[in-house]
Amino acid sequence: MAFTVGEHSAGHMRRILRMFLTRWELDHLTDPATLALTELVANVVRHVSGRRCSVLILREPCGLRVEVADGVPGPVHAKAAGPLDAGGRGLVLVEAVTDRWGVDERVDGKTVWFECDA
Repeated sequence: MAFTVGEHSAGHMRRILRMFLTRWELDHLTDPATLALTELVANVVRHVSGRRCSVLILREPCGLRVEVADGVPGPVHAKAAGPLDAGGRGLVLVEAVTDRWGVDERVDGKTVWFECDA
């Protein structure tokens, strides 16, 4: 699915993700997966000019994989924010609530992904 995201887009995407998790009988992954998806979408809203991204939700043999791709090249890193920083904790949260996450750089941007084991 390709989107131009805004401030409320994460809520709509969480509902879509919940629907798939229910259908796949992976309801127990709802909390970590929706939190991680919210953080990745929030990064697009904050850091991607035009706010364009695509979201891929995959049922895999081991569980769930979600990918958020955008057109901005360059690495991203999970880094701990300072105690008084207003932001900067998103990827640290993704790292904490998922089993794996990473970034695949592409010629036309990057894909940030996470996996949750069933």
